[in-house]
Amino acid sequence: MRVIVWVVEGTWPACVDAVSGHVPHATDVVLLHVTEPGVPDLAHGAFAGLLGRGRGEPDPGDRLETLGATSAARLLDTAAERLGRPATRLERAGRAEREVVAAAEGADLLVLARDGDRARLGPRSLGPAGRFVVDHAPCPVLLVWPEPAPDVTTLPPPPAHP
Repeated sequence: MRVIVWVVEGTWPACVDAVSGHVPHATDVVLLHVTEPGVPDLAHGAFAGLLGRGRGEPDPGDRLETLGATSAARLLDTAAERLGRPATRLERAGRAEREVVAAAEGADLLVLARDGDRARLGPRSLGPAGRFVVDHAPCPVLLVWPEPAPDVTTLPPPPAHP
């Protein structure tokens, strides 16, 4: 069984724990981290916008790319340590939701955490990236709460019928 675990800062422990608790016999676990290029690209653009001024300094976008790669590697190492068994580490760059869906092709299960409003139950507990992945995943999805789920009293009210 091949399981993809989407490792995101702040929610990854719940995903890793879900694999241990719900898929203990997975033979191939892939820890996936996606880096979105937005921040380094902004820094590159801002630096280029100086139009020749300050060219004695290195491009700050290069430093941000290095920091991002180092941070992703550390995060994947920490997730693998928590998992406590062999796992493949996969780093991708691009739009997170599309990279996750692409990485899940051929997988038996995709594990991800809710990325929206986690204070109440309901559809808003999924942010845009999580909703895209859930709607487009080419395999079954295990969706977990990063912390204990809110009480059922937080359910949204039923729709009003005319």
